[in-house]
Amino acid sequence: MTDFPPIRYTILPARPEAHLFEVTCEVADPDPAGQVFRLPAWIPGSYMIREFARNIVTLRAESRGEPVAVAKLDKHTWQAGALPAGSPVTLRYEVYAWDLSVRAAHLDTTHGFFNGPSVFVAVEGKTGRACLVDIRPPEGAARRGWKVATTLPPATGEAGAAAPLAFGLHRAANYDELVDHPVEMGCFTHAVFEAAGVPHEIALTGRHDCDIERLRADLARICDWQIRLFGTPAPVERYLFLAMIVGDGYGGLEHRASTALLASRGDLPYVGMTDPTDGYRTFLGLCSHEYFHTWNVKRIKPAAFTPYDFSNENYTRLLWAFEGFTSYYDDLALVRSGVITIEDYLGLLGKAVSGVLRGRGRLKQSVADSSFDAWIKYYRQDENAPNAIVSYYAKGSLIALALDLQLRAASRGEASLDDVMRLLWQRHGQTGRGVEENGLFAVVEEVGEGARKGMGRRLARWLRHAVEGTDDLPLADLLRPFGIEYRAEVIGKAPVLGVKLAGGGGEVKLASVFDGGPAQAAGLSAGDVILAIDGLKVTPASIDAQLARRKAGDRIEIHAFRRDELMRFDVDLAAAPEDTVKLAASTKPTGAARALQKGWLGA
Repeated sequence: MTDFPPIRYTILPARPEAHLFEVTCEVADPDPAGQVFRLPAWIPGSYMIREFARNIVTLRAESRGEPVAVAKLDKHTWQAGALPAGSPVTLRYEVYAWDLSVRAAHLDTTHGFFNGPSVFVAVEGKTGRACLVDIRPPEGAARRGWKVATTLPPATGEAGAAAPLAFGLHRAANYDELVDHPVEMGCFTHAVFEAAGVPHEIALTGRHDCDIERLRADLARICDWQIRLFGTPAPVERYLFLAMIVGDGYGGLEHRASTALLASRGDLPYVGMTDPTDGYRTFLGLCSHEYFHTWNVKRIKPAAFTPYDFSNENYTRLLWAFEGFTSYYDDLALVRSGVITIEDYLGLLGKAVSGVLRGRGRLKQSVADSSFDAWIKYYRQDENAPNAIVSYYAKGSLIALALDLQLRAASRGEASLDDVMRLLWQRHGQTGRGVEENGLFAVVEEVGEGARKGMGRRLARWLRHAVEGTDDLPLADLLRPFGIEYRAEVIGKAPVLGVKLAGGGGEVKLASVFDGGPAQAAGLSAGDVILAIDGLKVTPASIDAQLARRKAGDRIEIHAFRRDELMRFDVDLAAAPEDTVKLAASTKPTGAARALQKGWLGA
């Protein structure tokens, strides 16, 4: 068997003040006809073409110090000129890194962060080869204390192999692995903990006053519960939570042994905090969500993702299962692990139900269609999104809830969605075989039939109807056997316009106008700026108070600017809808309800 030379990369934060990484890719045995290099157009977990190549500032090739011609073939593909046999080729390029998100790369004088797809070109025909990447430190005394946090394994046995938290040489088995380990560099807070015997790490970048001991203890409980849900051993030898802490931010992206997070400073726990704040529950839910992806989507994958095609959209109708089921388990893991109370969990669940019910798009788009169109709709939302799109995250999580409740109730607690996830892990996660587009329905049928004859076929039919249709879910009826009371309420007595306001700017600007609402019926549109109601000036701080003095059915006169034109509208106000759902555990549950609830939510 021939041992092919590895592909060698270097990445250097060459000019932090200009936000420029300098990257090289060295190929010892390039294609003699001219080696082709290609930068990914998207990153797994974020389903939109992002055109990372637009951030390449300069690019050139050389061989043994001599320049080599480079031709650009398309938006993200380059071909080096032909070379004599045995001649290596090196591609050198600069990447502009000023995207403070979890998806691409960010570099300044305080830290550096990158995801592999946004900085490392793939070498066509050689993506299955081992890769060595030298992560180099920035120059200058001011950044001498920078460290590195990543789950890329050190290149043990190679000269310059990286030590823990240090710059140096790392190794990946192939290109797919190379680009699935984000890297943080800078002066970050670092902490470690164990879950089910597996070492876990936290790296917090940015100013914060986090109670790191509280965070470490809570994450340990959540991670331990998730590992034991699927069964030991865990699929990782170590795991890393990378979190960039900012004044106001939220986001996460999963990777095979780590996650990149963007979090608000105020959402972290602080010393002396007793009960979890709403913000801290939100942050823990985000961590739990991305950690659950270690199994569901990173290893249990749609067949359409095996392997990834980084140049084009990878279509699947199954994101409702991979993101939606994960969104169900993220908060469920918090209550089952004892980090939050059942009351807290029911509050979070009520908010999730309310959020889905407030979207008119749920009546027009199925979660299967939403999954398929994520590339052009969910990740590219506009002012009409609430009227046209349903979130496969949010409604997908409610479908998971409804399926779990039905499995538990019909089998008297002998079967659950946990069994479905474990079977998926056994059949697909541990084998690397992708889940076909109809695969989920077959697994649900098998689990259901194993618990009670006829139940599996019925639930598989129900699930297909739920994900391919637009009906609301009968959650009140499904929660009742578990001793959970479901109430839909109107919040406040003020009538509504049927709009969503844009934040900031000090003006009453319409971000969205909802289908069937008073504003739409009167002709108001997204982008309009309301100036006055019944001749009185309106501000973001006063509009609610002005509407509160009216009642449903009242007609009001609105003056608004559309672009630079002043326009007048007569609006007939409507009653606020019953779209706020409150869930509460019954004070007098039956014995059967108590047993089902305990099996579902834990003690």
